[in-house]
Amino acid sequence: MLDPAAPQLVVNSRTLYFSWLPADPDAVAALVPPGLCPRPDRQVFLNQYIVDDETQTSGFGAYSLTYLGVSLLGVDAPGGLNAGGWWTHYVASSRLVREYALARGAPVLAGRTRIDVNGEDLLSETEIDGTPLVRARCRVGETGHVISSGHHRYFTRRDGQLLSSAYPFVAEPVAPFEIESVEFLQPGHPMYALRPANPLTIGFGYYSPRSSFAYPGGLNVHAVAAPEPSRPRHQVPASLARSGLPSGS
Repeated sequence: MLDPAAPQLVVNSRTLYFSWLPADPDAVAALVPPGLCPRPDRQVFLNQYIVDDETQTSGFGAYSLTYLGVSLLGVDAPGGLNAGGWWTHYVASSRLVREYALARGAPVLAGRTRIDVNGEDLLSETEIDGTPLVRARCRVGETGHVISSGHHRYFTRRDGQLLSSAYPFVAEPVAPFEIESVEFLQPGHPMYALRPANPLTIGFGYYSPRSSFAYPGGLNVHAVAAPEPSRPRHQVPASLARSGLPSGS
């Protein structure tokens, strides 16, 4: 088992990353724990990626992974360009990756992700126990000279504490890029709560055949602000309440 406090590097993964507005905003909000606040629009994000060869990682080996979650308010990643996110599902093909992520508080599941590109057509799919759960179809172009870089911030929970870290990334997105459809295929699975609204409304997104990122060493405990003490309410005399005058009048 890898030390969960050790940083890990992944280079040149094939990555599809995008967000949408959900069909059931209340169900999405209910997945966010106390101490964190979902965005008002309840935006959901999905990252599906493939690491084809063990030489692309510092210790994970080759694997595939999908994570989903809810975008948060008031806990942006460094730079303020990307909202923080709460992981709701984390589906990895590698036992080594699952053990590493589980020790960091991720909601780990065993499963596989595939991304197939045929000309301009991209098909991605995440499955658990051979059953497809999420499928996306995209229109993709060629990798250009534009570089996307920055940080993401993701939250997990372990031993009753909220944890987070900032994850640096550098990606080479393709252009043009268009998401044509997103399907959640199993209504009985908890992941179905994150399904997109119809019509599909995309927040952000890209596909990159070369995306690199790091799992930082260690995790930061997220300090949850204590609720303000309730103040005794001033009782307005009935005669003033009926008069419409302020209570101090």
